[in-house]
Amino acid sequence: MPLRALYIYLCAHAPAVNLFLPPGQGVDEPLSETGFKQAEAAGRFLSAVRFTRVFSSDLIRAKQTACTIMSNNQPSVNVEINYDIRLRERKYGTAEGKPLSEMRAMAKKAGDQCPFYTPPNGETLEQVKARARDFFEFLCQLVLEESCGKAHTPSGASGRLGITSDDLVPFVNNTSNPVEYSFNGGDTTLDASLLVVTHGAFMKNWIKYFVDDLQFAFPPELKKSGELSVSPNTGISHFVITVGSETNSKPEIQCICVNRHDHLTDLDADTSHYQV
Repeated sequence: MPLRALYIYLCAHAPAVNLFLPPGQGVDEPLSETGFKQAEAAGRFLSAVRFTRVFSSDLIRAKQTACTIMSNNQPSVNVEINYDIRLRERKYGTAEGKPLSEMRAMAKKAGDQCPFYTPPNGETLEQVKARARDFFEFLCQLVLEESCGKAHTPSGASGRLGITSDDLVPFVNNTSNPVEYSFNGGDTTLDASLLVVTHGAFMKNWIKYFVDDLQFAFPPELKKSGELSVSPNTGISHFVITVGSETNSKPEIQCICVNRHDHLTDLDADTSHYQV
């Protein structure tokens, strides 16, 4: 089977109603008015991108972000959002529902500091990274299986989805110059274009999995300060992944941007039709 290429757009959820509680799973807050405005801005930014699949955390702030983004997206109007518990934010155990200052005090008392501290009944960073690895491997296998199935249909010899650069917004890192894509021997036809709406700490550990386990190296032009920082609300990270069917082969990863959020300069969206 030939190599298969896919785009992954990772997007953090917009801000929830209560900004003073630690992020997590136990307190499932909806988006604030500002949150809906930021989600609208992200939706406009991604409005011309053709997605073949959309995934979201099942927590309400991520659900509302994903729905708002897709309501702005005409090329993907018939694509359903798949909600997956593996995309939830890190679980903070007994610290959830309490002020952030209290979690910092808990960490200090334990001789540790945030974000490395794990509250009682919370998830360790390694456990979060393991969830990210499980979901990423699921995505790669899904694309391989779907591409193989399409290759045996009468739709065409290659059976590929035909996602080309014309279906995608050019992504760059703090520059107006378009990005040049190079993979699969110069073939820019993609098998999948995926939107994944999740959470800041989860995204950070997903990218850390790329670095630690898959030996991914950031391109030198990316700002070093933002590589492994927690994404801002609706920050977007964009990767091109090339996968093969060999058992021991590692996916090849090309990073287009990390935690991009310049779309937040435009927050004049009308959010009166949303219930917060």
